[in-house]
Amino acid sequence: MCCEYKNAEAKQGSSDYKNAEANKEVRIGILGASGYTGSEIVRLLANHPHFGITLMTADRKAGQSIGSVFPHLVTQDLPDMVSVKDANFSDVDAVFCCLPHGTTQEIIKALPKGLKIVDLSADFRLRDISEYEEWYGQAHRAPDLQKEAVYGLTELLREEVKSARLVANPGCYPTSVQLSLVPLIKANLIEFRNIIIDAKSGVTGAGRGAKEANLYTEISEGISSYGITRHRHAPEIEQGLSKAANSKITVSFTPHLMPMNRGMQSTIYVEMAHGVTVDDLYHQLKISYEDEEFVVLLERGVVPRTHNVRGSNYCLMNVFPDRITGRAIIISVIDNLVKGASGQALQNLNVMMGYPENTGLLYQPLFP
Repeated sequence: MCCEYKNAEAKQGSSDYKNAEANKEVRIGILGASGYTGSEIVRLLANHPHFGITLMTADRKAGQSIGSVFPHLVTQDLPDMVSVKDANFSDVDAVFCCLPHGTTQEIIKALPKGLKIVDLSADFRLRDISEYEEWYGQAHRAPDLQKEAVYGLTELLREEVKSARLVANPGCYPTSVQLSLVPLIKANLIEFRNIIIDAKSGVTGAGRGAKEANLYTEISEGISSYGITRHRHAPEIEQGLSKAANSKITVSFTPHLMPMNRGMQSTIYVEMAHGVTVDDLYHQLKISYEDEEFVVLLERGVVPRTHNVRGSNYCLMNVFPDRITGRAIIISVIDNLVKGASGQALQNLNVMMGYPENTGLLYQPLFP
């Protein structure tokens, strides 16, 4: 009797919930809902008062429910996932595109023109389409859309995001690095040369696809560098820093894969401009982010830890003196799936749709 009662109650609740989702002010489509970033958006939207999910696509999981693909989301009574070719956008106002790079350009090009779009792939991040071709190994398939796309590092480009139709959501490494360095570069407090970025990411940064290199026995109990001198986030980082400097900046950037599910730390080594001190860097970061909810400069001497941002949209940072005179060390941590992907995407769509930026994003970090 207990199970029968619960099933009947669940069916009624499911109907009510779906009606509630469809009746929210902004109807949301998630393309690529079966990946990590897609599932994070579902999780974040569960408590969003204005955004309701009315469409989810996942070609290989078409016909399945979100709860069958991600059991931690079993309580979310949402439409079953469909293939992109079968998607009906008549009940959609805005789209999160969580598809792999290389596939997104043509799909977004074919979407109804009235939709607001936040693209979490790399397909619209690089303004120079020849640079995209160089780093991603294929021609850009939507150059006209590239001209329209706005780079969505929310804290630094909020006004541009506000009026955008298509936002290119930043990569995880570029988010942690640019939030730390752009205010210092704009204030001419650091030299534009000899910037060294030692970055580390949890395994979810590599996506959900089955890969031998990501097996437990390959990842656990060790650290591995990858993409040395050729990681695709390097030109994205350099694009943002160069724009801030009004001068070409080239960085030394080496990412590492860590045996943890989520989290990202960028340890950045910089040369200070003549006469500048670490206190000057700290003060500039403080005034740059004192009114920002999601970027937090810690008290002097406190070391940022990935544990303290897990599951949240926060970026914690701090700056320290190097033992080498004239140099400083900046440490920045984020959750690669939230501030480094889905959380920032939601932050951007909130801005685009005119809602408070923190709506649906006030989850506190999960600890331990």
